[in-house]
Amino acid sequence: MGRFDSRVEQAFDGGVRWERQRVDADRQQTLPGLPGVVRTVRTPEFAGMVFHEVRAKSVLNRVPGSSPMPFAWTVNPYRGCSHACTYCFARNSHTYLDLDSGKDFDSEIVVKVNVAEVLARQLRAPSWQHDHVAMGTNTDPYQRVEGRYQLMPGIIKALAESGTPFSILTKGPVLARDLPLLADAAQQVEVGVGVSIALLDRDLQHSVEPGTASPQARLDLVRKIREAGLPCGVMIAPVLPRLTDSTDQLDALLAAVADAGATGATVLALHLRKGAREWFLQWLERTHPSLLPVYRKLYARGATVDPQYRAWLGAKVGPLLRKYKLNYRERRESGHRWPKGSLPAKTEQAGVIDEEQLTLL
Repeated sequence: MGRFDSRVEQAFDGGVRWERQRVDADRQQTLPGLPGVVRTVRTPEFAGMVFHEVRAKSVLNRVPGSSPMPFAWTVNPYRGCSHACTYCFARNSHTYLDLDSGKDFDSEIVVKVNVAEVLARQLRAPSWQHDHVAMGTNTDPYQRVEGRYQLMPGIIKALAESGTPFSILTKGPVLARDLPLLADAAQQVEVGVGVSIALLDRDLQHSVEPGTASPQARLDLVRKIREAGLPCGVMIAPVLPRLTDSTDQLDALLAAVADAGATGATVLALHLRKGAREWFLQWLERTHPSLLPVYRKLYARGATVDPQYRAWLGAKVGPLLRKYKLNYRERRESGHRWPKGSLPAKTEQAGVIDEEQLTLL
């Protein structure tokens, strides 16, 4: 058992200890912009973290019609994420709760404790058209605390029993717990599974995404997903300019992904949306100050990296994807393709990634 797995087991062992850590359990709590907080929980197993348990009224989120995303609906059982990735696109969403996009995003987690119940009710509505539902498009549904709250099994069952195809994108090995359930669901509906792995360097990974499982643990997750008979596409994202974009680094990562049995891979450069931009540049200033001028130039136009860099990266990555037979397709002007296996088969052909839209990667 690895260090991460051991830590997860210790953190999730024993609901009694968790129950004793309730704070303000008997009175209604509120967060600006988020009514319905029923209690706030702190526990020594998650030192420095606060979990705001809420009872949601609706959990199906419609994707704007103007979005090029190949799915119309999303479900996010959590807001905020203990992965603490410095680059996370979703950081700015925490400001809607009057929380900051930095430390608060990493440590103040909103938990929709009734998500499965509400989702099942919404999927029973006569108006539901059984469209593809995506998870992991904002914050990770398999972040560590999912091992305690166990919200995903109910979500998976509700989707499968209603005949609704779905996809999951994650960095969390906690997903392995639900592989039998996912395999059963795939007998009823189309299922896509994606794993995000940005780099292999353990020291850099621990610095830039300190709450995530190791790259090796995620590669092991890819293997387990494939052994369960499910497809698994891998997002090599984000590529960090001058930190993880050398040919040797990308070749080693794609070789490892192919060896793990991934059905496809897509490589994406770092995207710095508001909220993530400030937090990531603070990290860069602390850890690699000499690169600040480089990043300011590459991201001078906004959240998306300079087009010349994207072209340079694409020219480097294309031959490597072909080399490892990772479902290489020529990049379309409008975006990259989602990796094979990460979306239900019927929506995969429409799966063009608009880099302005992605949040988790």
